[in-house]
Amino acid sequence: MSRRVWLLLASLVLTIGLTPFVTAQQSPTLAAARINAEKSWRGGRLDEVATFADAFPKDELLAVLRAKAIAARGDYSRAEAVVRGFAAANPAGDAALEAGLLQQLVGRRVEARRSLQLVMMGDQRNPAARDYLRAARAARALGRFDDANGFFRDADGLAPGDPAINTEWGDLFVEKYNNKDAARSFQEALKADPEYGPALLGMARSLADQNPSQAVGLAQQALKHNPIDPGAHLFVAEMAIYQDKKKDAREAIDRVLAVNPNHLEALSMQAALAYVEGRTQDHDAAVAAVLKIHPTYGEVHRVVGSITAHYYRFDEAVGHVRKAIALDRDNAKSYADLGAHLMRTGDEPNARRALETAFKVDPWNVVTFNLLALLDTLEPFDTIHEGDMVIRLHPDEQDVMRQYVPQLAKESMAALSQRWEFTPKGPILIEMFPNHDDFAVRTLGLPGMIGALGACFGRVVTVDSPRARAPGSFNWGETLWHEMAHVITLQLSNNRLPRWLSEGASVYEERRARKQWGREMDIPFARAMDRGKLISLRDLNSGFSNPETISFSYYQASLVVEHIVDVYGQAKLRALVAGYADGSDTETAIRNALGVDIDELQKSFDRFLESRYAGLRKALAVPAGLTPDLPIELVKALATANPDSYAAQMALGEALAGSDPDGAIAAFERAAQMIPHATGDDSPNALIAAVATKKGDKARAAAALEKLTELSNTDLASARQLATLADPAREAGRLQIALKSVVAIDPFDGASHATLGRMDLAGRRFGEAVRMFRLALAAKPLDRASAHADLAEALAEAGQRDEAKQQALAALEIAPTFTRAQDLLLRLAQGSR
Repeated sequence: MSRRVWLLLASLVLTIGLTPFVTAQQSPTLAAARINAEKSWRGGRLDEVATFADAFPKDELLAVLRAKAIAARGDYSRAEAVVRGFAAANPAGDAALEAGLLQQLVGRRVEARRSLQLVMMGDQRNPAARDYLRAARAARALGRFDDANGFFRDADGLAPGDPAINTEWGDLFVEKYNNKDAARSFQEALKADPEYGPALLGMARSLADQNPSQAVGLAQQALKHNPIDPGAHLFVAEMAIYQDKKKDAREAIDRVLAVNPNHLEALSMQAALAYVEGRTQDHDAAVAAVLKIHPTYGEVHRVVGSITAHYYRFDEAVGHVRKAIALDRDNAKSYADLGAHLMRTGDEPNARRALETAFKVDPWNVVTFNLLALLDTLEPFDTIHEGDMVIRLHPDEQDVMRQYVPQLAKESMAALSQRWEFTPKGPILIEMFPNHDDFAVRTLGLPGMIGALGACFGRVVTVDSPRARAPGSFNWGETLWHEMAHVITLQLSNNRLPRWLSEGASVYEERRARKQWGREMDIPFARAMDRGKLISLRDLNSGFSNPETISFSYYQASLVVEHIVDVYGQAKLRALVAGYADGSDTETAIRNALGVDIDELQKSFDRFLESRYAGLRKALAVPAGLTPDLPIELVKALATANPDSYAAQMALGEALAGSDPDGAIAAFERAAQMIPHATGDDSPNALIAAVATKKGDKARAAAALEKLTELSNTDLASARQLATLADPAREAGRLQIALKSVVAIDPFDGASHATLGRMDLAGRRFGEAVRMFRLALAAKPLDRASAHADLAEALAEAGQRDEAKQQALAALEIAPTFTRAQDLLLRLAQGSR
């Protein structure tokens, strides 16, 4: 043994504890070599691995590590040669497992299957944890999830808390989208070793959907322990793609290929980026490089399809995945992806066929299972055809929502098509879900997506119904209009515009459609400006991947769009969106459409924001010395000294509310004059209403509530309170405003529909009265007899006598002595109204 090897062993063995490699019969020197070779492998120091293995050329475990180090540089045939003899001597050992994995990697499937099956069925007479772990790895490679899961469980039972066992067990769950169980395994691994790189990377993968920034941070931690970890680099690349940071993604991929130019997954991602960027020759070259190594590696096309789908180019994604299946008909992932992509094109029948094929091969894939269950859930949905739109509603909601959804969808499509001078390709499928998790599964395949209300894929729109969340927590109509705007901009750009522009245009279109919509972030945005939290135009897309900035990013993007329309006009905005259709990047699209570069647009946008928000920011500034526990006399003094301070006037109003209601209302009114569009429970008008109600001043409370109702898109409580305060005889207009706001937010409020119906009947608007009473009845009121009678009266006035009789009879079936229904039926029989 060389002096260099002895010195390395001596210096390293002191720092490492024993591992499962070491037994009492092994010499300390061999034990140290194994321990330190493993440590070098985990740290990405490949040359050190070879040095340790050279010292003990007849040791199987060191040979396996050496083969891994050689394979990590892309020389797969030489890596297999290193373990071939050991595998022949021990067909169920570690070398045989490595040989099988290498054979599988280069597409020698028959040999790989034989090798891996022998490992999986190895001698289990007196197995140790390591034997179960080896069998689990083989079973996983063979696609036998149940067996792999069982072996991991057995291994964990013998060596609870072992980082390697728990990490690879977690990786198995991540592969099947079971992130909850995966995270539990990674937590166990990290509890045992907080610096175990593979567990850090596994935890990153399990958190990628719910907390992307934390996930990237964990992957970066893994790279500190192993700077050449290909999995960590490719994960960082994937997350960069999600933020549309293609340059960062390319750099991460290149770091993998610099070490291993034959890394199949890295080459596949390289091909995918080249494809979405329109670099056809680079895409073809990367695919050719992959297939030269592994001629039936359908994964390359599946990965291209997956990344293409991330950019919302679902029709193209379908084509790529079909290529993947043509190369490898046994890859359940490809069928699962095909089903998911077809769902997003609206082709649900073919999506089901692909998903069922995937499920037969891999019934443990959570996304596949969820999507098939979702398709079953959709089967009884009511289907409405409205021009080029196909609208699907839950059977429990169809009687109410069919009176609203088609009408609003038609209105939005007409208005948007006219404004954007573009007619989208149909059919456009709109699906509305009363269960939010059904919406989430229809959208991404997994429950969750708590912050999302709707989604659009170009020809498919999915939204929460009003019943999916607590009444007053969102406005379903605003959500639907937002998603219909996406239909326009996505199709106009050939599904290529960046997220910031797509979302910005949709929020801007909300504000154009209704004065209450798309404005709730105005005050928080002004405060974010004061904190310096705005994102530059170059990086605005990244704000949508961060839970802390996503709400501000939506609103900021809408202001960019508003600024473009104000300065350059709607035609230029359309040209900008359409400019992405040929694959142009943002800087090129802006320059071509607007005639300025992105830096000039940034400067003019900054000036726009300074001008627009100067007054609001000044009003929101908090005077020095204003604290929550300030004595009332000091609050009065501060408010007097700062008459233009919103915070000071609000503080004064709150301080006076108990002792001087008139003074409090006066202070809140001054605050309302400064920021008239403030809404919410802590807004001036909400507090005026509260103080006035307590004081017994119904008129003043109603006036404040009316302002809130006119401004807010979700304030159901204020609208309902206003309805109770409005005098039907003297304030019919105010009552109608209140009730229309109520049903716009909560279409299942039968009592409000019934009152609106009676108002329409009194105003001789018989058609609308019939509609309102139908909605009141569809909402399943407690007094169904009266609801039938109301509808019968409206139908009679509208001249629909036969149906009026049917409704009167329905009322009498419920309440045979119901005088109003009896009288109406008699009048109808006599031929009078």
